[in-house]
Amino acid sequence: MSSLPSHLPMAITPVWSAKSRPPLEKRLNPMPKLAGVTPASKLAVRPRPEMVSTGIREIDVLTGGLPRGCLSEIYGPVSSGRTSLLVTALAAATQRKEFCALVDTTDAFDPSSAAAAGIEFEKFLWIRCGANSPRRHGGTELKYGHVEQALRVTDLLLQSGGFGLVAIDLSDVPSQIVRRIPLTSWFRFQRAVEPTPTVLLVFSQTPCARTCASLLLQMRGQSAILSRPSPRQETPTHTQLLDGLQIEGELVRSRLERKPVQSVTTAFATKAVRAG
Repeated sequence: MSSLPSHLPMAITPVWSAKSRPPLEKRLNPMPKLAGVTPASKLAVRPRPEMVSTGIREIDVLTGGLPRGCLSEIYGPVSSGRTSLLVTALAAATQRKEFCALVDTTDAFDPSSAAAAGIEFEKFLWIRCGANSPRRHGGTELKYGHVEQALRVTDLLLQSGGFGLVAIDLSDVPSQIVRRIPLTSWFRFQRAVEPTPTVLLVFSQTPCARTCASLLLQMRGQSAILSRPSPRQETPTHTQLLDGLQIEGELVRSRLERKPVQSVTTAFATKAVRAG
């Protein structure tokens, strides 16, 4: 019976001490697939985006304004102040001499209210999705077709550039239809607006952009502001006029600060616009 030699050659594996361990980039370089990986310690810190005013002082104090190069989402039920915030933000942007665009999914925009809010129409682009359709307020499939059209238009606007603010209004679209929008669409919008100075606003009944939104603001209507008509007006004595709404805004999420922002609220009042 043969016997094994008492001394066998052994492969020597180098053992790196904490002091002699080579840097991460040197250890990655020999690996072709990882040669282009940048260590986290060398990643550049993205600067805080520029903030612009919404036109509502209370909202500006709450959120710091609207971030450029980011997607911001404002949501809430009917009579929650969404439209007031929309037209006020558009008015503030046009008064800064910036060009703005509104993608009106359900053709619900009121030019009279916009004029009263101070929008400068020579710097305003209004895209009415499905405005010429005879079944404009028809079934579910038609409304989702308007949503698809609105998404395509928004993509073209962001790719073309040159806008200070782009808003897509999904407020009157049922929540079950908005949820059908694929998350990839919001990611595409987020990446498209990121290198630009454009403010991208999304208005809806429930959150739909999800993690793609850098700023998430919830709106709620609190109470109506009523007044008695003047004696000179020919109205019944028990009549009351709606002068506005008391609105509450809640900052649900903000990714613009290094520390997590706690949920805080603010309140402001809207003013009713009456035809002359």
